[in-house]
Amino acid sequence: MQNPLLKIENLHVTYTTDESCVYAVNGLDLELFAGETLGLVGETGAGKTTTALSIMQLLPEKIGKVTEGSILLDGVDVLAATDADMRLLRGSTVSMIFQDPMTSLNPTIPVGDQIGEVLLLHKKRISHAELNQGVENILELVGIPAGRKGDYPHQFSGGMKQRIVIAIALACEPKLLLADEPTTALDVTIQAQVLDMMSSLKEKLNTSMLLITHDLGVVAQTCDKVAIMYAGEIIEHGTAEDIFNGTQRHPYTDGLFGSIPDLTVRTRRLSPIEGLMPDPTALPEGCKFHDRCPHCMEICRKEAPPKTRMGSHLIRCHLVSQQNNGGVAR
Repeated sequence: MQNPLLKIENLHVTYTTDESCVYAVNGLDLELFAGETLGLVGETGAGKTTTALSIMQLLPEKIGKVTEGSILLDGVDVLAATDADMRLLRGSTVSMIFQDPMTSLNPTIPVGDQIGEVLLLHKKRISHAELNQGVENILELVGIPAGRKGDYPHQFSGGMKQRIVIAIALACEPKLLLADEPTTALDVTIQAQVLDMMSSLKEKLNTSMLLITHDLGVVAQTCDKVAIMYAGEIIEHGTAEDIFNGTQRHPYTDGLFGSIPDLTVRTRRLSPIEGLMPDPTALPEGCKFHDRCPHCMEICRKEAPPKTRMGSHLIRCHLVSQQNNGGVAR
């Protein structure tokens, strides 16, 4: 049986300051196989970006810390890896597209040099001619004329900046691409172009992708599997078909779908999820979603929900567990 490219088990991450301790990720389990695209979905503050930064070992020094769990990336124990080990892994085995292309690029360095830096770090004996050719090929790959390699970031539009950030991430053809809301700052037309480009490049290079987003429309278009994240936990996981067409869903997932406009239904307002995410410095007992859940029962306030598995579909919810086990709602 094929081993997963990325395997995360019981991951706990905290941010500790003099004032408080933020419990950002709480017992996360995740697997991603070669060639797959997994959508990690949830509201702001769910712990999605923290998960990606943990994989890259880029948590803020002295503040961010993995307190428990393991991360295996292509057979390498990431949490035991040294800084030198991670420098070799980043770019060649795993790369990350950060949220904001405006702040991800150095404004004082031509974009060609920023792409070339990645090639120089991982291909020590590359000649000057090979370096130039490599930069031009990568720019052409993401739809930017090679002749613009000497231009600076401010000379590009937002969509083209995002393409350059993607070019940097793909320069050494990594096995895993972590895309942290790569289209959030783009308009709908450019968003579609970037997503199509990322999908075609993924197929061409056989790259696995962890796509972090809050947009279920993007997930439906690009992802093979989906993980719904809430308050640092995976509360639902399955194939895209399980999540979008399944007969059962977590109440939080239902809430996310209720927040999407339906062109076939005439309505004055959307149906947002009431309330806010729980305070990550003082997480509630039981189900973390219970104070916002329309189906909340007494057991939800006291006990953490069990995992209910239905084939490839997994849901952590007391209501779903009782429905599948013939229990009575309390």
